[in-house]
Order: sequence, then C-alpha cells, then structure tokens
Amino acid sequence: MKNIKWIFMLYSLAAILSMVGIGAAVGLRSIPGVLIAILALCAVMGMGFKKKKEMMDAGLL
Repeated sequence: MKNIKWIFMLYSLAAILSMVGIGAAVGLRSIPGVLIAILALCAVMGMGFKKKKEMMDAGLL
C-alpha cells in the first residue's frame, strides 16, 4: 500500500462506530436506537462509496 487515504479511514471508523451503536442499542433493547444506528450506517457507507467513485473518476485512485 503506497499511501493511506485518510478520508476512507475516517469513513470506515464511522461505519464501525455505527455497527457498535447497533449492538449497544440491541443490548439496551432500544428499537429507535437500532433504527437510528442502521440509518447512520447506511448514510456513512453511502458517502464512502460515493467518495470512492468520485476519486476513481478523477483518477486519484
């Protein structure tokens, strides 16, 4: 691996935190918490894939 793309590292950490949030909400038996964490995970993953496509189109990856 030549260079670390720090933006993707941040997206992956945000996704991991969203997954942890899902587990915590399940443990607390909080249905709204589970739903919010799932929506956050989908949003973070979507932003990451969008950024990857933009960078690929620009020739940066």
